[in-house]
Amino acid sequence: MSPYVLLAKSAVENYVSEGKIITPASDLPEEFYKKKAGIFVTIEKGGELRGCIGTYLPTRPTIAEEIIHNAISAATEDYRFGPIQKEELPFLSYTVYILSYPEIVNNIRELDPKKFGIIVKTGPFAYPNQENVMFDGVVPYKTGLLLPHLKEVDTAEQQISIACQKGGIDPAKEKIFIYRFTVEKHE
Repeated sequence: MSPYVLLAKSAVENYVSEGKIITPASDLPEEFYKKKAGIFVTIEKGGELRGCIGTYLPTRPTIAEEIIHNAISAATEDYRFGPIQKEELPFLSYTVYILSYPEIVNNIRELDPKKFGIIVKTGPFAYPNQENVMFDGVVPYKTGLLLPHLKEVDTAEQQISIACQKGGIDPAKEKIFIYRFTVEKHE
């Protein structure tokens, strides 16, 4: 099992069993402490999705901390599922996705749902470096994200449509900005 997956698994098991947030072990590969990236953690049970949460830009000082935080969030905060229970832990599998920095897409032909994930954003501040811009406590845009290489997504049009749905975006009424990214997948 990859060290990325082991860290996610350990984070979830410790949090669900003992209510503790682990600190990264000192014997992890160097990049866990020196690199920053957006991370998604997917948890499955019996081949079915049980939780998936992530960040497309880094929000923590290291990849290790990003994995721990997002793994716990995937286990406890995915609105589509209830929190993972202790008795489920032996039946779970984990995937960790390390995302490249998003790049703007100027033409739909630049997309390939088997190779690139996408982010669809609306609003005047639909740029990755404006993530924390707020007006009166409200973020002035919506965001939808879709990881690459999903079984049910074969075309860029499908990918955009699903990402828009996930973000509550109506592309017929709202100006959208599309970004693409690659992932390094660890199972």
